[in-house]
Amino acid sequence: MAGWRPCKRRDFIRRLRKLGFEGPYSGARHEFLVRAGHRLAVPSNAEYSVPQLAMMMREVSSILGRFVSAAEWDSLR
Repeated sequence: MAGWRPCKRRDFIRRLRKLGFEGPYSGARHEFLVRAGHRLAVPSNAEYSVPQLAMMMREVSSILGRFVSAAEWDSLR
């Protein structure tokens, strides 16, 4: 089973678009993506570490209403 790996910001946004998110849009401090009225802040660092990615993926899972596994995330390339 594949585990979480660091992810570039551009790849993160591209994969979220495949999951139905729109954006990124400009915000006050961070850009954000939108899906079904929910906003997901996207930090501006160029690459996300594994702990940061896992934290954001928990938020993505709650917005989607289902769990997104590391294997599914890798298949969204």
